[in-house]
Amino acid sequence: MRRFRTCSLDQPLLVLPSLHDWLPEKHLARFIGEIVGELNLKPILDVYWRKDGRGAEGYHPEMLTRLLLYGYATGLTSSRRIEKATYDSVPFRYLAADQHPDHDTIAAFRQQHLEALAALFVEALRLCRKAGLVKLANVAIDGTKLKANAGWGRGRSHAKMSEEEQKLTELVNRWMEEAQRTDSEEDARFGKWFRGRCTSLSE
Repeated sequence: MRRFRTCSLDQPLLVLPSLHDWLPEKHLARFIGEIVGELNLKPILDVYWRKDGRGAEGYHPEMLTRLLLYGYATGLTSSRRIEKATYDSVPFRYLAADQHPDHDTIAAFRQQHLEALAALFVEALRLCRKAGLVKLANVAIDGTKLKANAGWGRGRSHAKMSEEEQKLTELVNRWMEEAQRTDSEEDARFGKWFRGRCTSLSE
């Protein structure tokens, strides 16, 4: 009789697992994790440093930024689905450091830091381009033809932007608009009571 490897779900791990063991070496989530670690998050962190520090510890802005950037770059704009993904998607669990911020926290973080996040995402995409990762979420950045009508970027004349920056800004604007629209629709559909019950969302 052929022998098989043990596959018991109760099998103890001989070595403690590392988050870095969860993904292939060249996975996009690894690259985004590295990129966000290099971005200047000071405009966001300054908001929290001005507070008195009382209350429960909050989720780190770097982790939330990683989740949003990876989610939007892979076509996931729903804060509820991003929350769900931190439980059942390996790349999201990796980027969340195996933490699980609820969808209200994710959405509020985006809304509070919309302008700063938009600028950070444009910079991150520029770095992706330099690394040869031209396509994100099956969108060819070089071929993107979008109308920049989101709030961020309105005050900057396109004449003062490079062609690359215009395209990246337009792409990020679309992400932000879609995220706001999706969250608003799901709030109307599910209500605020839906916190922590994202596992019931259909795939």
